[in-house]
Amino acid sequence: MYPHDEDPMLQDPLMAYKATADKDTMYVHQAMKQPEKSTILPAVWQMKRKRDIRTQEIKKHKARLNIDGFRMIQGVHYEQNFAPVASWNSIRTMLAMTAVHEWHTKQLDYVLAFPQAPSKGRLYMKIPRGFQIDQGKSEDYLLELKKNLYGTKNAGRIWNQYLTDKLVKEVGFTQSEVEECVFYKGKTMCVLYTDDSIIAGQDFLGVNIDRKDDGSIHLTQPHLIDQIIKDLGLDDEKNKGHVVKTKETPASSSKLLTKHTDSPEFDNQFTYRSVLGKCNYLEKGSRSDIAYIVYQCARFSSNPKKEHGEALKWLGRYLKGTRDKGTIIRPNQKQELEVYVDASFAGDWHPEYGQDEDTARSRHGYIIQYSNCPILWKSSLQGEITLSSTESEYTGLSYALRDAIPIMQLIDEMKQYSFPIKSAEAKVHCRVFEDNSGALEMASLHKYRPRTKHICTKLHHFRLYVTSKRISIHPIKTDYQRADYLTKPVNDTVLKRLGKLVMGW
Repeated sequence: MYPHDEDPMLQDPLMAYKATADKDTMYVHQAMKQPEKSTILPAVWQMKRKRDIRTQEIKKHKARLNIDGFRMIQGVHYEQNFAPVASWNSIRTMLAMTAVHEWHTKQLDYVLAFPQAPSKGRLYMKIPRGFQIDQGKSEDYLLELKKNLYGTKNAGRIWNQYLTDKLVKEVGFTQSEVEECVFYKGKTMCVLYTDDSIIAGQDFLGVNIDRKDDGSIHLTQPHLIDQIIKDLGLDDEKNKGHVVKTKETPASSSKLLTKHTDSPEFDNQFTYRSVLGKCNYLEKGSRSDIAYIVYQCARFSSNPKKEHGEALKWLGRYLKGTRDKGTIIRPNQKQELEVYVDASFAGDWHPEYGQDEDTARSRHGYIIQYSNCPILWKSSLQGEITLSSTESEYTGLSYALRDAIPIMQLIDEMKQYSFPIKSAEAKVHCRVFEDNSGALEMASLHKYRPRTKHICTKLHHFRLYVTSKRISIHPIKTDYQRADYLTKPVNDTVLKRLGKLVMGW
């Protein structure tokens, strides 16, 4: 879609958006006809208004020339298209280290990132709108790409390989063996995420990162919340004269979402999957308090019912009342790497759907913190059906340590590069209820147990760390189990208590 203006000159996207064409990006192929055995790909203009992350004011207009890679064929035009990106674990680990050790920080954004890398293979593109040929007709000419243009299926991979090669071979960085998007040079640590590099910063991946005078770091996404509220029809503009009531919790603590087979279909008053996708990104970035209900709503996205739409509306009302809230990284150097694990044994079981095996699956949740700074959180339905609360807790413990151990290895690696870091030992806390003491015993004492011999060896992967005393397992009282709100809906009293412990508010 091109900007509409009565002035014919402003119909040209390059004129309307004041964009310029980099002559080194491509050149006109002089052949008057299509080369043999070649695919001519369409040119596509992408228009964007770039906004300030805090004020949402338009900073500039951008016109990016893309190639339509839909017709590209694997094995003909490209081989692989996977491009690694840094995990949130690594990003928040760096932010936690920044807060704990008072490091100086920067954030880099590569200008015109992808086209800095040379194109791989021969690709031809039609003359894009806005370009003129001095002699002849534009339709008689083609463009042969010389640079890695946006839109090709392997553009991200080519850029990542190009940047990695530059950082390692020319700048002198060393690539991490634990996280391939982490690099070291002297006492400098760099984390890559597509065309962003974080040595911390004020605006990263759409998350507002605000460092306070007291050394704490606040992660918030108020404008993403505004988008969610608007999509749900809960914004003030649409409800002029009416006060939109807010909620104290992300979900009702007295109702469980099920398939609701006999309920009316969702009325499509908003785009269910679009809102859910935004909520998912919000949860991943800064809001662990909404993890449980977001994942529950996602389970039924293929066939949402009236109750599922109402659950997202409830969540929207909660977000409206907590718009400026997020995660506060406030270090406590008395605490090291800690993992809080909880599980709800068959918590979604409902007698009406008793024949559905999904209702028999347990849900686990865990939070990983470094010096009291949340690095990772997750709420997940277990893939296997467990036979007891002990087994469900132990399964959650095993999955949590699959994420915790790489973080331990990353911190160990940073220590090897002489970063001034505390010990990377982990203390894993499991909630004790019913026979959960069995889960603690299974993790600590490796003896034969007839009732648990069926548990797959994949759940015992962390035992070497326990026997070497790099990981110690401890019981914890219910009131201090920080992962409790990741396994089930909780009331406002519990939410406030746990939110204070995990998110700082």
